[in-house]
Amino acid sequence: MKNSLKVALLQLLPGNSLQENADKGMEACRKAKAAGADIALFPEMWSTGYDIPKTTEALESAAVRADSPFIRQFAKLASELNMAIGVTALEAYDPSPRNTLFLFDRFGSLVLRYAKVHTCDFSEEERVLTPGDDFYVADLDTQGGSVKIGAMICYDREQPESARILMLKGAEIILVPNACPMEINRLSQLRARAYENMVGIATVNYPAGHPDCNGHSTAFDGMAYMPNEDGSHDSLIIEAGQREGIYLADFPIDDIRDYRRREIHGNAYRHPRKYGMLVSEEKREPFIRPDYRP
Repeated sequence: MKNSLKVALLQLLPGNSLQENADKGMEACRKAKAAGADIALFPEMWSTGYDIPKTTEALESAAVRADSPFIRQFAKLASELNMAIGVTALEAYDPSPRNTLFLFDRFGSLVLRYAKVHTCDFSEEERVLTPGDDFYVADLDTQGGSVKIGAMICYDREQPESARILMLKGAEIILVPNACPMEINRLSQLRARAYENMVGIATVNYPAGHPDCNGHSTAFDGMAYMPNEDGSHDSLIIEAGQREGIYLADFPIDDIRDYRRREIHGNAYRHPRKYGMLVSEEKREPFIRPDYRP
């Protein structure tokens, strides 16, 4: 029997308070476990429902610490359910809060803590947040064995370097909490990120009814074709509609690993010594923005 990894995409509407989000989130995790999930993944900044306060005082008040009851109860639940949980939050941090994913393994241990690197600095709300400084990959112990997991958050996925770095660090599956309209171009981006890096990508968005969101959570396995009779393979595992729900993405880990061993993408035939301009800080017209921060 082939090994697989089941990721529950928790496409949920948030409540009106931190406690409501905690209660609804924990109930959703229990339902995900009952459906057979190995990982339950929340959309971006679940602690506030991606509501970023506009004043400094309110922003600091809404942020939760990594050791707060809100975060720790998901660690405890992960252990109780024997299921990994990727919970997202506006994290208290110095000098200002961060947009963070906390991934707890099925034993309740924190294995990945990732803060959004590409904060949406073009928006007044996110410009005040502290961006993350790197991308990380963790070995996640599952009942089917260890899987290398990476993460990027929303606007990170629109920068090809995010997924590329995670691939170079060994990621097999990338988790993507999200909060924005998912239309054909953004969905195509995710398909391309999975394909060009030969990684699985699981993205979870807020459903319609949330401001500026429309559901369409997706999972792509990154495989262009398999040895079927017609040689074809659609890398889309699942695409949710706009409605609230829990959507289960089943990644064929053994097939993905076999594909990565023999196909041409990823890091097989790259020429990195020729890519020096990619790390240049210089910006030229038409891409000069007065509100840019390094």
